[in-house]
This record gives sequence, C-alpha cells and structure tokens, in this order.
Amino acid sequence: MRVKKQKRNRKVVKFFSACFGFREPFKVLCDGTFIHHLLLHGLVPADDALAKLLGARVTLFSSRCITAELRSLGDSHMESLEASQQLIAASCDHEKRVNAAACVESIIAEGNGKHFFVATQDIELRRKLREIRGVPVIYGLKNSLFIEQPSMTQREFVKLSEEERLHASESEIRILKKKEGKDELPEQALTDCDTARDAFGGIDVNQNTRLRTAKKKLDSAEKSKFKRKRAKGPNPLSCKKKKPKESFVAGSNQEGGVEHSRKRKRSRRKDPRPEQSSGS
Repeated sequence: MRVKKQKRNRKVVKFFSACFGFREPFKVLCDGTFIHHLLLHGLVPADDALAKLLGARVTLFSSRCITAELRSLGDSHMESLEASQQLIAASCDHEKRVNAAACVESIIAEGNGKHFFVATQDIELRRKLREIRGVPVIYGLKNSLFIEQPSMTQREFVKLSEEERLHASESEIRILKKKEGKDELPEQALTDCDTARDAFGGIDVNQNTRLRTAKKKLDSAEKSKFKRKRAKGPNPLSCKKKKPKESFVAGSNQEGGVEHSRKRKRSRRKDPRPEQSSGS
C-alpha cells in the first residue's frame, strides 16, 4: 500500500511540474492548522516529512497574518506560534491582519505565479483552492501526509492550453498576414517588370535569372551524381614497416632452422725437420 501511495504522489508532482512549471526546491506555504497538525502528531522535523512526501527538497513558508492568527489563539497554540516564526515569511500586502485563509488566497492569486504548494487542514480553503489552476494542496490525516489529486478544473485548463499550443494564435496569424503582404509586389513594381520585359524583347528578366540559377543547380547535381569514385591510398598509419631482407648466405635447413655458412679452416702442417741449433 505504501508503494502505491508513493507512486500516486509522484504522479501528482510530475503533473504540476510538467504543466505549471514547478521546480526544486519546492515551496510549501503552511497555514496555522497544518503547523498545529504536524506538532500534534509528531511529524517533525517538518521539512523532512514534506521532502519525503514530494520526493525532493522543500522550503517552508508562512506569513505575518498566519503568525498573528496563531498569536491570537493564546497559550494553547504557543508551540505552533514558535514554529511558524521559524519559517520564511511570504510577502503579503496586508496593512491590517486578515484571517489565514484570506491571506493564503491573496498570496496565490493570479494563477499561483510563485509556484506554492499550499499545506492546510481547512476544508473550506481546500475546496476553494481546487477551483484555482496550478495550486497543489497538501493535507494531513493522523500521522500521514497526502497530496490532493488534480481537480477537474485544473485538468481542463491543461487540456485547453495544450490545444491552444497546437493552433496559431491571433497575433501569430496577424504577423503571417503582414509577411504575406510584404512578399506581394506592389502595382508600381509590377509595371516596372512589364516595361523591362518589353525592353528586352518580351523576356522576363527575373524569370531568365531564375532559369539560369535552376540550370546551374541541375548541372551541379548531375556532376555530383555521376562523379567517379577513385580508389584511395592505404592509411600510412596502418601500414607495417618493411622487414629487412635475409642475407644471401642464410638459408633454411631441413628442420626449419637457419644454417650458417661454413668457414674454411686453414690446416697447418708441422715441419718434420728438427730445428737447427743457433750454433750450427
């Protein structure tokens, strides 16, 4: 069951990453109810629990209005208040404090351009967020965290945007029409072409040049088509060096070895006569 849950969560993260441009590290906007739920069920540290849920690094955010609402709840939410003060404060332009739900809606207004995951336990806020495109919602159930599946509104928006990408927009059609109008020759240019044709004996100059260029292209294509392939020489790096020739004297004997030439030995004969003495 845990493997199925991880696959389901991974699919939701991929959907928002591919269709709405969410990138790591994911930004998670936590309201007071979600922070209190994490502390109540011991899901701390919160960044590790959310990183395990989304399968990537996360950065946790809160706001001044959320912190002020937790402060107004008294000592029962003092621990949640301290935890909220440790998170990064998302910018909200409220001079006076508003409730957390209204603050969250103002931060993610205009299509959630800052790409926030919204973590809340407020059921009414979750219902409103389903109607806004590009807003993934995280909630807790006892000691587990979940991501809501993309709503029908979000899926329809993605489908319509994909169809719009396939077809040209009105601005692109206008640009194409302007280009087509520039390509067409004005009336004065057409009359000049007619006069030039008459001056050169009824031959259109532009047409003549076009024919000449086309003929050149055909000639070059024919030459390349019937080009004779010549044999290339061997690669000098792959050629072996010539072995030195064996000397004329060396030869092979019956056993396959090398037989060296025999040298004549000079035989010396001893003189049989005895050596004469020096006195005689």
